[in-house]
Amino acid sequence: MHSQDSDTQDRPDVLAHVAGNVRALRVDRGFSQDALAAQAAVSRRMISGIESGEANVSLSTLDRLAHALGVSFSRLVRPPEMPDNSRIDSLAWRGDSPDSRATLLGTVPAAREAELWTWSLGAGETYPAEADAANWHEMLYVVEGALTVTVEGAESRRVAAGDFLIFTSDRPYLFTNHGATPVRFIRNVVF
Repeated sequence: MHSQDSDTQDRPDVLAHVAGNVRALRVDRGFSQDALAAQAAVSRRMISGIESGEANVSLSTLDRLAHALGVSFSRLVRPPEMPDNSRIDSLAWRGDSPDSRATLLGTVPAAREAELWTWSLGAGETYPAEADAANWHEMLYVVEGALTVTVEGAESRRVAAGDFLIFTSDRPYLFTNHGATPVRFIRNVVF
């Protein structure tokens, strides 16, 4: 996620629940902070910062924590009392531009899970993503503007409004808006 200052009103919505969920799930599974850090391949300091609500954490780090805790990404970021298959509708990433954001709308079961997102990128904004595990896929549908998708080791693809792109996300990739107006798109992550 984009680095934010300490003002909580500027922080993505999902961070409001991550601290308590990570702590409760870690304790429930009998993990120390050190054990969870080792299992998720993050630092103990990051775990401590997440649990105290003081750390801004990337979406890929949240994915690794969810995997280490044996839960879905959505379970980690939604309110604890919210049932599966509910409308989540939580801001999960914010860029430098006020037009750049990602909102997790909801999830349904797949082999593991599928996520439905709305995204927007302001003019000139880029969102870098780390590689996902094998067999993860991205399904994008551009509603407005044009989105450039660059997957490491492959040619960049420009996806215009009304068009879509499906790709395997097992390598780092970028979403970029080279245009002068915001690009808005729907993103499904399937794994």
